[in-house]
Amino acid sequence: MSLRYQINIRILISSLFILLLVGSIVIWQARNAVEKEVDSSINLTVQLINFGLSQASQHSYTETDWLLQFNALKETRHLNIQLKTPSGEIISLARKNHSASPQEKPPQWFIRLVDGQHPKVENPITTFGGKQLTLIIEANPLDEISEVWEESIGFFSALLLLSLFTLLAVNLAFNKALKSISVIVNALKIIETGQYGQKLPVFSILEYDSIAKAINHMTGELNIIQQENQALTQHSLEIQEYERQRLSQELHDELGQSLTAIKVMAVTAAHKKADVKQSTDSIVSVCDHLMRVVRSMMHQLHPLVLTELGLKSTMEDLVSHWASRNSELDLVIACTDEVDTLEQKIAIQIYRIVQECITNIVRHAEAGRAIISLEIIDSFNSGRALRLRVTDNGNGCTAEKIKTGFGLLGMKERVNSLGGEFTIETQPQEGMSIIAFIPIK
Repeated sequence: MSLRYQINIRILISSLFILLLVGSIVIWQARNAVEKEVDSSINLTVQLINFGLSQASQHSYTETDWLLQFNALKETRHLNIQLKTPSGEIISLARKNHSASPQEKPPQWFIRLVDGQHPKVENPITTFGGKQLTLIIEANPLDEISEVWEESIGFFSALLLLSLFTLLAVNLAFNKALKSISVIVNALKIIETGQYGQKLPVFSILEYDSIAKAINHMTGELNIIQQENQALTQHSLEIQEYERQRLSQELHDELGQSLTAIKVMAVTAAHKKADVKQSTDSIVSVCDHLMRVVRSMMHQLHPLVLTELGLKSTMEDLVSHWASRNSELDLVIACTDEVDTLEQKIAIQIYRIVQECITNIVRHAEAGRAIISLEIIDSFNSGRALRLRVTDNGNGCTAEKIKTGFGLLGMKERVNSLGGEFTIETQPQEGMSIIAFIPIK
């Protein structure tokens, strides 16, 4: 069910409820008004007739003529007035009632709702000649009911027009709102396909404009992340291809040449006059060289010590290796024994992050000291986490340079892949701190 349909149904139901409620109140008030009007007219008529008959002797016409003139008054239109003599004769003073035409006459259901029970009033009177008569007054409130019906029709017509105007105004407002929603939905469908460059226009409605700004901000961030991921993926592919090329070159240069030398020396040793000891010593020397080359290549591909001795020993071995090659850099590591219990997938990622950090410090930072801290804490988002912090006192860099550094982006992706948080704190000439929190079970 659409929003427009739901709103229209609610407005219609509310309008009908209001009409029924107001209609009940109007009928109740009309019934009371008719009853009060009729009772007031009867009481006033009785008093005026008594007063008029007492003064009729001062005029030349009789009491019957006076009563006929009185009955012709507009104020007595709700009443039928009769006189009854002591002998029982009825003198009708009724005039022709100016009731509503059939087209203007209220419907019977309205008359039944409004018209109440009005008793016939019989009041004894004495004329100025001393005659004893009985005044009979019977209510005929049709004219009053007709007036109430006309007022009610006008009131309900105005209420109906007001309801229609409200419905029209709401629909016009919703037309504008729904058009804005349609624009937002269509834009989201385009964004869903990965086209994060799609931007929403400025809306005149404040709430929709706030939504549009939030979506535009989100798509802008997604567009930046998409571009970073594309650049990182391309860089990773280039590195992968470079590593394959380097591995192939090393296999060709080292293994290929060494195996060729072993083969030549083995063939030479097969001759009767060959110096077998010299050939075997040469073969052993070449094999030792091959073992060093293979061990170095295996360490570059995956540090076996990480699997055999754990993360702490691997980190200490890594720091020792870099410190021996860079005597001007003071490398310090603080690592607890508890890190050896980490999952293998976390351990290898931490190792690669620290390896990249040290590489960047040696190549770019020109730092004299670097501190690597690795510990498990218990107060990260109500759970346990591994906290890694690598701090140096080198050159630092700007925020723009951070966004273009593939090494830093790669570290961030590694941390994000483990569900962690990665932050960089740096200022030019004030060093750099790389902090990572990785949740653990």
